[in-house]
Amino acid sequence: MNSDQFKGGWKQFKGELKKKWGQLTDDDLTEAEGSYEKFLGVVQKRYGDQKEEVKQWTDDWYSKRERDDVIAKKQTESINQR
Repeated sequence: MNSDQFKGGWKQFKGELKKKWGQLTDDDLTEAEGSYEKFLGVVQKRYGDQKEEVKQWTDDWYSKRERDDVIAKKQTESINQR
């Protein structure tokens, strides 16, 4: 995942993140504030051996968001062509 993708979805992502991974605090999220590298550091600090699991969940979340965006765009284009 690239930094722009991560930063672009940060606000929506951090809400879902706190629901799924409750050990992350508001201070942790403020520290990461849209930076993928800082986020991974915070995850390492809080989750240690589960870092890869959190990273995979994050990648999956962003992939789903991207797929949903593509579908929505195609639907909008289809409606506009009518």
